[in-house]
Amino acid sequence: MSSEQQRKVRVALLFGGRSGEHSISAATAAGVMKAIDRDKYDVVPVGISREGQWVLAGDDPSALELKADRLPEVTADSGRAVTGLSEVGDVDVVFPLLHGPFGEDGTIQGLLEMADVRYVGCGVLASAVGMDKHYMKLVFAGHGLPVGPYVVIPPGAWERSQSEITKRVSDELRFPVYVKPARAGSSLGVTRVDEISELAAAVEEAAFHDPKVLVEQGLEGREIECAVLGGRGGAAPRASVPGEIVVDHAEAEFYDFEAKYLSASQARTECPADLPSDVAEKVRDIAVRAFEAVGGEGISRVDVFVTDAGDVTINEINTMPGFTPISMYPKMWEASGISYPQLIDELIQLALERPLGLR
Repeated sequence: MSSEQQRKVRVALLFGGRSGEHSISAATAAGVMKAIDRDKYDVVPVGISREGQWVLAGDDPSALELKADRLPEVTADSGRAVTGLSEVGDVDVVFPLLHGPFGEDGTIQGLLEMADVRYVGCGVLASAVGMDKHYMKLVFAGHGLPVGPYVVIPPGAWERSQSEITKRVSDELRFPVYVKPARAGSSLGVTRVDEISELAAAVEEAAFHDPKVLVEQGLEGREIECAVLGGRGGAAPRASVPGEIVVDHAEAEFYDFEAKYLSASQARTECPADLPSDVAEKVRDIAVRAFEAVGGEGISRVDVFVTDAGDVTINEINTMPGFTPISMYPKMWEASGISYPQLIDELIQLALERPLGLR
């Protein structure tokens, strides 16, 4: 066997980043570092600090694990400073484990496209559309997919027209409503609003994370999620069995950051979700259609609401969903027959198979 045949695939893991989901990204990297097949892949951990400094980090997942009393952090002291991938050396593929703005929104994808470097996951357009909940909903509606009522508050509009926006929310939406940053994830800056007097404070909280704010009508139904995985060799995307988020409303008002990542009792996940077979198939079909609507590649998680009558409404698509071993995306695939290490391998192989440039 030649040395070229023996050479491992060199994978750069990008994590941390400048968004509010910095620590979740680091924890995701820890999970991938532990599970990736080291006989097949040579791992190069590259952290990005909150200030945007790139560092060639140590290959120690324990330093990046999420704990109740400590959120992992990438700093300029976390490793040797580099100016970008050019100083990391040749890599075969990048696994961008970045969440939120400056990572999941098409920015890092555009950088990698310009550099002719293969990478895991969605491309520039799908990533950008999937990050902005406003345009995401427009694309879904344009493809005939069911979305709930909402009001967009563009940057600066609240300061100029607070009374008009308040009236519009009151007239067009039913309470409760959920006020959230348009371009953030992990439930950062999200507030449930039960009456109009609470709106202003909620908008200010969301605007702290993003100057563009979305007000969504609260929807009745169970919170169901479905994982989508790109198809190999031009095959159709694959959908996992659906999973369910079950929130203990005695402890948490909704599925917020603490319930997602820090508390063991506020919420639980069930995979597969206990759904009638026809409803489960409807969820899987809508998940694939949503993935295709944004032009998804590789990986996405689609979140929906399912009513008792079996009606399905899309909440959102996440083009780089939480990917720790206990996150819903890998748990749904595990319930569908693909283990976490196998999933990592499949995503990398999909990235290596995908051609560079326009496709």
